[in-house]
Amino acid sequence: MSLIDDKWRILFDKYRIEREIEKHGRFYITADQIREVKEPRLMTKFDTRESLPRVFGKKISILPVSRGGYVLGEFDLYQDFPEIPSDIKRVTSAKIPDYFESIDLHDIRSEASAINVMSITGILDDFLGEDRMVQTVSGRMGSGNFEFYVSDYQKSEPIEKKPLIQVQNSQVEIDGGFENENVFTLIEGKNVVHSNFLIRQLYYPARLWAEKIHKPIRPVFMVYSNNIFRLLEYEFTDLRYYNSLRLVQERNYSLEEIEITLDDLYDVWARTKVKPEPAVTFIQADSFYKVISLVERLNENPMTGGEIAQLFGFKERQSDYYFNACRYLGLAEKQTDEDGVKVHITAIGRRLLKLPYRARQLEYVRLILEHPIFHDLFEAALQIGDVPDKEYVAKKMREYQVCGENLIVRRSSSVRAWLYWILTLVNEG
Repeated sequence: MSLIDDKWRILFDKYRIEREIEKHGRFYITADQIREVKEPRLMTKFDTRESLPRVFGKKISILPVSRGGYVLGEFDLYQDFPEIPSDIKRVTSAKIPDYFESIDLHDIRSEASAINVMSITGILDDFLGEDRMVQTVSGRMGSGNFEFYVSDYQKSEPIEKKPLIQVQNSQVEIDGGFENENVFTLIEGKNVVHSNFLIRQLYYPARLWAEKIHKPIRPVFMVYSNNIFRLLEYEFTDLRYYNSLRLVQERNYSLEEIEITLDDLYDVWARTKVKPEPAVTFIQADSFYKVISLVERLNENPMTGGEIAQLFGFKERQSDYYFNACRYLGLAEKQTDEDGVKVHITAIGRRLLKLPYRARQLEYVRLILEHPIFHDLFEAALQIGDVPDKEYVAKKMREYQVCGENLIVRRSSSVRAWLYWILTLVNEG
């Protein structure tokens, strides 16, 4: 259990929060009350479902409602991303103008830098179908006063029977606001791959600016990872209703050569020399996109298991799964120093991240296919033109004895997900 979990358990016990929610439908807590155990900013930042404290269970979540207050209740506050980008084959090429000498494609680390590059390369204009979008706002500001309905876990209907939340000048942080003569777009940027996001990150800014301007507001979520800009545009079909967001469009952009053919993958498979399975824990990490994202973050600095869990919104057990996946490929290792045990990127990982996009993806493929079970299964995938079914994968896992029988079903989904990731790399222009 993490420190944040422990601190919230203290607050739940002291103020009988769960009982109050059962009785009244919600519980208001002040920043001063939270500060009794830890800084409120650290105690209330839960960008994904998985990052919520254990004591919240599967239903309770939290929203800021003023500068110094929060409300807890059985609110449905998160939205799933499409698990795999809607069509990774449709990666659109973009280019940095030659006269920008100060931009290093391999050193776009922060969300702010990614948003800046997205703007100057015309990616945002192309995505929105607009011209000359210019950044006009960013940073922290007050939300103003508004009220809204939010879904609870009973999904009560109609809307007027849903919980009503009142916000009075809560703090809002906007990563980027861009405008032209036609529209205003709000950008929420991330440089870490998650499975879901907190709707509030788009909803509160949309409510704030809907009261200030008359132009259409187009909320956009940007995820920058693996040198790919993944843009998802949403709309709120009813601004009174927090959960009314709808995905309008999604596209992926790259500033590098992206063409990878099936022949390229076959060539990597044919040339890869199979090595004995390493004496490390076999993979249990269903998202290879998150494996890549973790390697990128480790390239910036070593991290503890707890720091990995916090960054990705994992439970600590999940951070071990993704560390072990990186270790399985030779991309990460644990080292002990005066600060304790931390996960470090390896020299192999650093060299890999210096490669351009196309070569980097093929090197990830090679590292996967060095393992006998993946080399064998990918041959089957090439023959049938698809990922082998669960039964066939489980059969091969038993043959190669990669894990215990009780883990085969669970870990076979990770094997299939990695094979699927390889096949989705095919982008023949």
